[in-house]
Order: sequence, then structure tokens, then C-alpha cells
Amino acid sequence: MGKLEVNLDLIKKYNVPGPRYTSYPPATQFTESVAWDTLRERIRQNNETPRDLSLYFHLPFCEALCWFCGCTTIITTQHDQAGHYLGYLAKELALVTPSLHPQRQVVQLHFGGGTPTFFRAHELRALGELIHKHFRLAPELEAGVEIDPRHCTHDQLTALREIGFNRASIGVQDNNPVVQKAVHRIQPRELTAEVVGWIRAAGFQSLNIDLIYGLPYQTVDSFARTLDEILELSPDRFAIFSYAHVPWIKPAQKILEKDALPTAEVKLDLLKFTIEKLTAEGYRYVGMDHFAKDTDELAVAQEQKTLQRNFQGYSTRGGADIYAFGMSSISQTDGVYWQNEKELPAYAAALDAGRWPHARGYVMNDDDKVRRRTIMRLMCDLSLDYRAMSRDLGLEFPKYFNRELASLDDLEADGLLRRTDQALSVTDAGRLLIRNIAMRFDAYLPGVKERRFSRTI
Repeated sequence: MGKLEVNLDLIKKYNVPGPRYTSYPPATQFTESVAWDTLRERIRQNNETPRDLSLYFHLPFCEALCWFCGCTTIITTQHDQAGHYLGYLAKELALVTPSLHPQRQVVQLHFGGGTPTFFRAHELRALGELIHKHFRLAPELEAGVEIDPRHCTHDQLTALREIGFNRASIGVQDNNPVVQKAVHRIQPRELTAEVVGWIRAAGFQSLNIDLIYGLPYQTVDSFARTLDEILELSPDRFAIFSYAHVPWIKPAQKILEKDALPTAEVKLDLLKFTIEKLTAEGYRYVGMDHFAKDTDELAVAQEQKTLQRNFQGYSTRGGADIYAFGMSSISQTDGVYWQNEKELPAYAAALDAGRWPHARGYVMNDDDKVRRRTIMRLMCDLSLDYRAMSRDLGLEFPKYFNRELASLDDLEADGLLRRTDQALSVTDAGRLLIRNIAMRFDAYLPGVKERRFSRTI
């Protein structure tokens, strides 16, 4: 795939609020009134066979708040809280794992946060021992961890490798000191480069670097310098996110309003430059903020149409159920979602009472499953083969989605997709607006309040 040209007029036209489709239905449909007996019966049924597992552990602590952050975090400098939290993870594992089929194999593992490297090396090893105690890890395990270079040591990286981690993701956001000061995240370029060297020396197989566009004081010229500097590190993947300004959800973001947030036009220019720069440098635009070298497993999976999407973003481990642990974490099996308590006191209280710490959930109906499969394949494959979809779903796809397919006329006229009687394919221009295309197959969007979602670009 060569350089991707970006049409800003199309981006402006379709830049509307919409889900990111890490799940379908979106998490906005989760409810506290879910029938827990039904959910637990579905979990029991899910464990009648040894399906593959993907594990997620939410490690929520950060020493300081980055003012752009939209994650569920606990801000503290008291590192003894990590040890207490490990105790609750142990309780949760002891409650949940007896319900799992004993032959299930973990093919994917992820530590997110927060800052997983808030945990000291011995605490990471202790968590690793818990995981190895309760689960069978596959020989070809894909294990990714989010690393903050400002809080990372050789010993932590050694501990993570001992546990089985082989993929690292580093948050950078921007190398510009002015931008870093404005967002309350001081991270010198030299520190990032040093930690990248440590990660590679420790034997991690893959490196992802996160950047954000749309932060205060960013310009195309300043962000171009950051991209050039990060490209010198030659990461295998990039995740380059649009800053989502949602102060009604994350009040700390109001602080950024006193600084020079880029205009909508500048933000679009940043997006255009970033996509054209990285695709010219040999990175494949996988979609939804993600770029990968053509040789990377993510790009290969998309080419082979085996790419998947879940709460951790794009994934190469299809067919694995997600069992997630820790406050606010979301689990996903074939027919149900459930989310843990979002606040630590409620999460801890449930476990102290010997209860699973579920707070919200959703049990899918048959139409949900059809639409989830359709949206998943569209966002991952960038195409829909009607005959294949009909076979996979056990229905006549063009007839089932007659109204939705008929609604695509404007997208086709604008060059976002091409259609025949047998298939739909997304164009290069449509890659940037894949969320907008997927939204046409979403049964829950009508009537949803705009503020519940960030904009698609």
C-alpha cells in the first residue's frame, strides 16, 4: 500500500459523533438492570467447550494526571496501593476462574491502565504468578503491555518478559516541550529513546508508539518534527489518536481550554499530514488510528482477512473470548458483555462480600449478533462479500440489510465505497471514514444523544 491521499472536504462533511465500535452494541447500551442470572447462564454455556481466551487486566494507577486523558484512572503517589489492588485481583481471579473450562488456553494477554509500570517489578512478578496459577498460557501467546517511559526500570521490563510479555506500547503523545507542559506530561525525547532501547534489549518482539493530534499548541510543523523523531525509532506500529475533548465526561480536560487548542481546520490538517506522511514512509493505514509496517502481524492479518476488533482495538486473535479483571474492565463472550464496577471502593466492596464485581452488562439478541459480525468484518476487512456473509450468518444478507445497503448511495457517490450486486468494498478515501460507513448498520444510533460519542475524526 502506497501513500494515502486525504480529501479534507470529505472529512469535514462526515466528521460527526459516532461509536468507535470496539463492541457492538456500543457500551452506551450496557445497563445496570441486566438479568444477572441470564448473564451467568450464558457464561456457563460459554465454558462448555475449551474456547481460546484473551485476558485483560486493568491497572488503574498513575502518579499524575495527563489533562487530555480519557481513561479510568486513580491518581496517587502512594505505591502501596498497588499491593492492595493485587489482593483484590487475586480475590477476583479466585471467584471467576472456577467457572472456566479447565482446558481453555490463553492466546492473548494485555495489561492496560492507568500505568501498568506504576507497579514495581516484584508486584508485576506477583501478578504474573497469579496468572500462571489460574490459566494455561499458549506457547504462541501474544502479550502486550502499556509502558510509561517516565516510570519504567530495567527490572520492570525483565519482570514483564519473565511473565511472558512480548509486545510493548509506549505513550508519547507529542515530543514538543510546549505541548507537553500544556497537557501536564513532561517526557523528554531522549527518555523515550532510552526506554525504547531497553525494550528492544529486553527482547520484546514488537513496539507500538501512541501519539495524539489535536492537543494545545500543536501545528503541522511542530507535529511533523515529532513524527520525524519517532520514525527514527522505527516502531512496528503507530496508534495516532484524535484528541477527544469531552469535558462533560472528563472534567480535567476543561484545563486545556485555557490554552491554544487547535482549530477544527488545523486538526484536520494534522490528520491529513500524519496519514500521508506515515503511508509514504511504508506504514499501512490499518484503520481507526492504527498504522503498521507491511510485515507486521496486524497488517498481514488485515490482508488475510483474519483481523478482529475488540476493547483493546485491533487484534489478530480471532475467536477468543475476553475475560477482563480489575475495576471498570469489560469482558466479552459470544453473546454477552459485562463490566466491573468503575470505582475502586465499589469494586473492592463486592469482592470483600464474595461477589463478582459486575456493575453493568448486556445480553445480545440475534439481530445484535448479525450486526456485530457485519460491523466487525466491515471495519477489519474493509469489504463485505454478500455470499460469504450469508453463509456465515445463515441468512440472505442483501435481503436482511436491504434498507441499510440502500442507504449507502451518498457514501458511494462521494467515493467512500464501491458496490456490486455481490459485494461492497471500501475505498482508500473510505478507510478514513470507516466509522461513518459502519454506522449505517447500527440499529441503536437513531435517537442517541450526540454528546455520548466523540467525533469520528
